[in-house]
Amino acid sequence: MTVTSVVDTGSSTPTPAESPRFWHRLFSRKLALACFAFLALIATVAIIAPIVLPDISGQLAGDLLAARQGPTGAHLLGTDSLGRDVLERLLVGTRITLIGVGEALATALLLGVPIGLAAGYVGGWTDRVVGWLADLTFSMPAIIIILVVLSVFPQNTAAAMITLGVIVAPGLMRVVRSATLPVREELYVAAARVSGLSRSYIIFRHILPRIAGPIIVQASLLAAVALLAQTGLAFLGLLTPLPAPSWGGMIGDGIQNIMLQPWLIWPPGIITALTILALALLGDVVRDASAEGWAAAPSRRKKHRATAEKPLADSGALLSIENLTVVFDMPGGPVPVLDDVTLSVGPGETVGLVGESGCGKTITAMAVLGLLPGTGRIEAGRISFGGQDLTALSDKELERVRGSQIGLISQEPMISLNPVFRVGWQLAQAVRTHHPELTRRQAKQRVIELLHLVQLPDPTQVARRYPHELSGGMAQRVAIARALAGDPKLLIADEPTTALDVTVQAEILDLLRELQLIGNMAILLVTHDWGVVTDLCDRAVVMYAGQVVEQAEISPIVHQPRHPYTEALLAANPHNSEPGEALPTIVGAVPKPGQWPTGCHFHPRCPYRRADCMESPIPLEIPAPGHETRCIHHDRLR
Repeated sequence: MTVTSVVDTGSSTPTPAESPRFWHRLFSRKLALACFAFLALIATVAIIAPIVLPDISGQLAGDLLAARQGPTGAHLLGTDSLGRDVLERLLVGTRITLIGVGEALATALLLGVPIGLAAGYVGGWTDRVVGWLADLTFSMPAIIIILVVLSVFPQNTAAAMITLGVIVAPGLMRVVRSATLPVREELYVAAARVSGLSRSYIIFRHILPRIAGPIIVQASLLAAVALLAQTGLAFLGLLTPLPAPSWGGMIGDGIQNIMLQPWLIWPPGIITALTILALALLGDVVRDASAEGWAAAPSRRKKHRATAEKPLADSGALLSIENLTVVFDMPGGPVPVLDDVTLSVGPGETVGLVGESGCGKTITAMAVLGLLPGTGRIEAGRISFGGQDLTALSDKELERVRGSQIGLISQEPMISLNPVFRVGWQLAQAVRTHHPELTRRQAKQRVIELLHLVQLPDPTQVARRYPHELSGGMAQRVAIARALAGDPKLLIADEPTTALDVTVQAEILDLLRELQLIGNMAILLVTHDWGVVTDLCDRAVVMYAGQVVEQAEISPIVHQPRHPYTEALLAANPHNSEPGEALPTIVGAVPKPGQWPTGCHFHPRCPYRRADCMESPIPLEIPAPGHETRCIHHDRLR
């Protein structure tokens, strides 16, 4: 699709990292300011003290006549057992202590976060292998391993702390994996996959920011654990060879002289305790501040329920689904959810996929995109798009099809947008994914064009908003804009007007119609609303219990349906109701997958059923040119 109008952005759209809102939320907390100030002071001391006091690290002894003194004017924090100034050694030892903590924390984060993300997002054998390795590590005695390493590398702080980081990393992996699992199921992650974004990009740009809170908390706790471990090992004399100072070594010296001068244990003990407390409290306030960025967005999730010879789909169609069978692997064996589905969508054509909830409409659409949930898999059949068999493509190859050739509009746009990022940023990532030749400025300009194309007022202002700041109609238009970012040839619209009021529904339908005319784009519309189908579609495909039971152009299927289920759906359409009369209903419910009746799937609810309807699978028949029905008694319909 080509858009000739160009709208000047006027200013760039800030990313969440550039947004002042997070930092405003964080620094509005006095506790955060206090923690930052304290840790910044400690870091400054670690940098400056060894430069200002270069001789302290090698000082073997000080004023032996003034050994083990309490605080005096000459020595503000007193002297140690060798007469050295406690304050100076405490300041210089800060660098050695913090470097050890940093080595352990960096090791744990570099191992735990990426591996935990991979285990939670990819699942399968990756998750099992990671879990097995984590269990193996948990079974090992940590202190024994560290002591063994120190026996090989005596008094080597780096070796000990890196070993500690490796040992605690599996715990962080478990936390990251557990946090990733529910986020992976969010609709905005599925929408990102549909948009064609790569797996690594989705993991690090969509999932990682959402689980940053738990990671920050764990990082603060791990830093505290590392500080305690480093202090304890130094206390035992296993780290930091003398006479170099460290907090743990100074605590050890104080313990040895506790009977002669109890004061010596207090300065290093207090600074160690305060640093641990600051790390823990900072983790909490950063987590809370980051969570507020997406907590305002509603967290709703809606679950989708899910032979004989027949004519093949049109060979000249843009999308052709032929004899498609989809099953879900369950403990009792595979359960079919689609049975021998055949349909097609021509270039520039709009086809409505109609049926009650549980008929298999959404599963059909997800099968086209290669996004079957859970254990779903294609057992038989072929899905051809533009002459290419989608069922034969790898995940990597399907990523190049999603978004750039096939776009998706979900029925709940608000939860298909990542609540952490601004609208403009999310659209820009989709644009740059499908048009890598564009610069950042050009991508932002294209975002404004797309928002203008979907008729949003003040596109520049909308681009700066977060999803929870949009109304339902605005969010749906943003979702349409993202689906158009790759200029797709086919747009799959999964009940795009379900959650909208009647006025907004009409506007969205008019918009889809206009966009189709502009770009000659084909649309597969998943819906249960016959009013929407007759308003927008050229043809209708009716599904029931995993099967296509009828398909034809709109006029014949509406005025002369050839299947009892289609006839019953049309009769139950509220648009055709008469004032003062009860609205007709269909007795019973759609049978669940795995519980389909023998013969015609609709016969338990059908007023025209006969014995032969229950004997064997019903083939598709062609009662009129271009009209197919799965009913052997279609001539009896009214």
